[in-house]
Order: sequence, then structure tokens, then C-alpha cells
Amino acid sequence: MLLPKGGVNWKAARARLPPWRAIIVLLTRTRFLVSIAVTGLVILLWRGISSSAAEMQSFYCYGPSKSPMHMTINEMNEWNAHLQTPVNFNHHEPYDVNSTSISLVDLNPIKSSPKAAANGERVLILTPLRDASPYLPKYFDLLSELTYPHDLIDLAFLVGDSTDDTLAVLSSELNRIQDQVEEKIAFRSATIVQKDFGSDIDMEVTEKHSFEAQGPRRKSIARARNFLLYSALKPDHSWVYWRDVDIVDSPKKILEDFMAHDKDILVPNIWFHRYENGIDIEGKFDYNSWIESDKGRRLADSLPKDTILAEGYKEFDTGRTYLVKFGDWRKNKDEEIELDGVGGVNILVKADVHRAGINFPAYAFENQAETEGFAKMAKRAGYQVVGLPNYVVWHIDTEEKPGNLGGRKAY
Repeated sequence: MLLPKGGVNWKAARARLPPWRAIIVLLTRTRFLVSIAVTGLVILLWRGISSSAAEMQSFYCYGPSKSPMHMTINEMNEWNAHLQTPVNFNHHEPYDVNSTSISLVDLNPIKSSPKAAANGERVLILTPLRDASPYLPKYFDLLSELTYPHDLIDLAFLVGDSTDDTLAVLSSELNRIQDQVEEKIAFRSATIVQKDFGSDIDMEVTEKHSFEAQGPRRKSIARARNFLLYSALKPDHSWVYWRDVDIVDSPKKILEDFMAHDKDILVPNIWFHRYENGIDIEGKFDYNSWIESDKGRRLADSLPKDTILAEGYKEFDTGRTYLVKFGDWRKNKDEEIELDGVGGVNILVKADVHRAGINFPAYAFENQAETEGFAKMAKRAGYQVVGLPNYVVWHIDTEEKPGNLGGRKAY
């Protein structure tokens, strides 16, 4: 469209506009008014819907997705937990340690309970050895018959100051047992510790059981026990079972039987068989398990503190009551007697007792050493020391010379 010469002016523009009467007619037409009303209504509805949607986004349904009558206890607890707003004070994020040279040992889950096998509790069987080759085949025969799950048992031995073939026979017997995996006879593990202590005590019975040999001998055995204990005890062990190599018979369920008593330290009665003229004589062997007496206390008070009382010898008359004097294997095997001293042939110990520092003193502790000193130390620390007079483990007959028993009869 061409603009008029001279530009646009009001007269020209007004000339082009429709007359005002025509505009009024247009605005008053019914069709136009209905269109305006419909358009306004649509705009109002749209704004209302948009406003409601925005407001609804700031609210949500607060409540469980199901009726409380149909909720389980766990679901109810989970829902109610949302009723309180959690608040973290001094919150710390977990700290990750990636160094392979750092490890964590958690002893809190390690327990010693009467139902040890059912709870998967691990047992450590410890045996110190010196010139023990003649006894090892029988030792392992008895060990293989234990009914406690062998995959929960670790074996450990200390070989020291031996002059015979103990190490070779021990290795051979361990191989024989550990090869029987399919028969479930093999044990979880076996460890051999070698350590000589320079002991020159003759291992002949008449010498090693003589009164003069007792102090040095018991100190040497105590060192051997402690070296073995600290070399073999692991964090996952719940029980420690000390078992001498020269046992000739013991119940197959001895571990379960002992654990059922739930005592800190437990020992059986130790007897032996002696056959004379075809007659089986049941002899009393271990005089190191005893109940303290007033006479024994007075004797200890009268002695220098570094003197070791060798129990069962005429040189020291303690007046103590011996476990071997009680009981009969035909009676109730679960009868208990509290003791003050124990022998080392057969001891079951809760592992935490050893972890607490109760070991075998290689010196005079309250005038006792080794296993008797161990019992004294445990009693001082508040642990239980218990003997089973009617539960008998059979030792070899050492055929003690009469003087070794100080007038006491062996049977």
C-alpha cells in the first residue's frame, strides 16, 4: 500500500476508520458479547486450574499405605519411626582404611558356652612333648576318636629338649591323621613349635619324678606350656584343652562333657591301671589336683617365697585333700568339687582365662609353680577351678618308686 504524499495525518487516518456508530453496533451484537464471555470464562478456568496444581504440589498424603489393622509389627515400627525427625549431632562419615598392613581383631563375638559345638566354637588342643615318641601313636588314636567336630579343632605341639625321634614320629602321625579328610578325622589345622630350654633332667621315671627334680622340672614344663600357648592361641579360639601325651584311655565325648559344666578351669580325676597276677588294680596317679588345707597354708607361710612346694612328696607334708582320694568312675560323672591346685594331665580352660594373663608361672607363685601355680593364679583372679572326682581319665602306669609317694599308696 502506498502512503499518501506528505505523510500520514489525522484527517486521513480518521477518514479510513469506520464510523463510531458502526463500532457501537459491532460491540453490542450478541455473537460478539458471547465470544467475549466464553473467552473470559476459559481464561478464568485455566488460571484456577494452574493455581490449584501449584498448591497441590506443596502437599502430600501423610500416612501408611495400608490400614494399621493389616500392618505387621515390623511395618508398624518402620512407619512409626517416621514420626520423629532424626537429628545427627557431630555426625562422622565412615573412615575407610585401605592399608593391607592394618587389620582389626574383634574378640567380642568369641564366647565359651556349654553348647560349644552347636555354636561353632573353636578348640585349641595343646600338648608339650619331650622324648615322647613311644606314646604318640596311642595319643593320636584317642584324639581321632573325639566326637567334637574335628573341623573346629586346632592342634599344636611344642617339641623341646628331646633326645629321641619325637619330631619325626609326631610329623608322621600328623600326616596319617590329616590325610583322612573324607572320613572327617582330619583336624582344622596342626602346628609344631620347636623350642629347647636347656633342660638336662633325666626323663627316666625314677629321676624326673624324684623330689629333687621337681622344682627345676616344673619350671621347665611351665616355660614350655607358655611358649606353646602364646605361639598357638588365635583370636577365634574359645577353649584351650591341655592334654598330656601319655594318656591311655579317655571318653570320646570328653570335650562336650567338660564344656557342659561351663567352668573357667576344669580337670578330671587321673587314675591308672596296674595288672598284677592277672588282676586289674585301679591306681591313683595325679596328686597335683588338691584342696588347700590350713596346714598347707601354715607351711607355705613358713617357707621362703621362692620355694616351690612339690605336692605328693614326704619332704613337704601339706595335709591337703587330693582329688584322687575321692570319687569312683562308676558314680555320677558330673559331680563337682572346687579345687585350689590342678595337675596338668588333662585341663579344659576357657580361652579368655589365658587371654586375661593367667598362665603357668615358671617361678614360685604363692610357693607353687606350673599347673598348681596356674590354679593359684586363677583363684587369685576370681576364676573357677573345678574338679570332677568321678570322671576318670586313665594315665600310663609310671611304676613310681615307693619314696616318690611319701608313704601314700598309689592304689
